Amino acid sequence: MICMNEEVIPESLDGERLDRVVAFTLDISRNQAGNLIDEEKVLLGGEMVSTRSRKVNTGETLKVLHSSEENLGGPLPEKNIEIRVIYEDDDLLVVDKQAGLVVHPGAGNETGTLVNGLLGRWPDLANVGSLSRPGIVHRLDRGTSGLLVVAKTQKAYDSLTTQFSDRSTGRRYLALVWGQLEAESGSVDAPIGRSKKDRVRMAVISSGKTARTNYEVDQRWSDPEVTLLKCKLETGRTHQIRVHLSAIGHPLVGDELYGGLRDGIELARPFLHAAFLEFSHPVDGTRIAFESQLPDDLKQTLSSLANGFGVD
Repeated sequence: MICMNEEVIPESLDGERLDRVVAFTLDISRNQAGNLIDEEKVLLGGEMVSTRSRKVNTGETLKVLHSSEENLGGPLPEKNIEIRVIYEDDDLLVVDKQAGLVVHPGAGNETGTLVNGLLGRWPDLANVGSLSRPGIVHRLDRGTSGLLVVAKTQKAYDSLTTQFSDRSTGRRYLALVWGQLEAESGSVDAPIGRSKKDRVRMAVISSGKTARTNYEVDQRWSDPEVTLLKCKLETGRTHQIRVHLSAIGHPLVGDELYGGLRDGIELARPFLHAAFLEFSHPVDGTRIAFESQLPDDLKQTLSSLANGFGVD
């Protein structure tokens, strides 16, 4: 039986070699990806491509044909993973992800991810979108809690992917940062790319991808000096909020990777919560929105501030 995996090339992969993109998309080795290209099983924009080094462009449709018997490294279904579904219909579901749960398999996290759990409950998701990240149209970091939409059909996947790409979705996060921001609102507009000094980290670099984060002060405290922000994303780069706020001298409380571990507040993960998500339903175009309350660990952090230090 012949299967087909289809995905629209996102901005983050613009200009990359085809073999690297296929390997990344299917979570397989670059050699396996090259073999698929050599065997004329890879299409870009509906045309067969046989050159491994061919550069891809944002918006192109990538299709990979393969036999159902071929093991291309797709994730396995698992039944014992907690998934907090707050909305579901025939086309999509919205999940309130808990902190600590990885969204999809990758290096060092082959099992126990949200995707493994999704496949355990909705096995048909295996045929939606990317083989390695079925149904996933956007991601949250492991330590970030909050709202995530998952596509259950290819039509929904295509629509939602386009909405995230053209920035027509609405996303708002709550972030507790160190220090006092001078203005009540503002924006950080700075390109983000992989750090040249530490490949685990992202950084503001001139050669990075365009990234813009808007913020608004929600609450302030004086001892220790911290500020609760509402952050709205105009783009969706890896670690975007964490990198941008750290770059302006206000790292997230609890964010070890970007300088957020300081005396005064103990938190086992970055204080970042995806509190609001809005998009157009992929079938009828109706605008729908969802909200998620702060989880207990973040509520307790704010409570300790309010009770112990007082609010400015």
